[in-house]
Amino acid sequence: MAKQSLTPERAREYWSKTSTLMWTVLAIWFVFGFLIHAFVTSLNTIVIGGFPLGFYMAAQGSLIVFVIIIFWYAMRQNRIDEDFGVTED
Repeated sequence: MAKQSLTPERAREYWSKTSTLMWTVLAIWFVFGFLIHAFVTSLNTIVIGGFPLGFYMAAQGSLIVFVIIIFWYAMRQNRIDEDFGVTED
């Protein structure tokens, strides 16, 4: 699809969707980057596979979520770009 120029109204709508996606990703990142680790001692009372949940989330769980966020964000942003006709070649 060829690149097309956006009208100011469409550009605001595009930025609104992109901005909402960005803030959603930042909120998820904050939860798994800081909040989970702030409550690690409380989470350690839950044991999964022989490991305390707090340890698992600090060692692997957050990293797995971060990688999933990267792919999810790229997929959603590509969909927004396609909807507005501003995809890259």
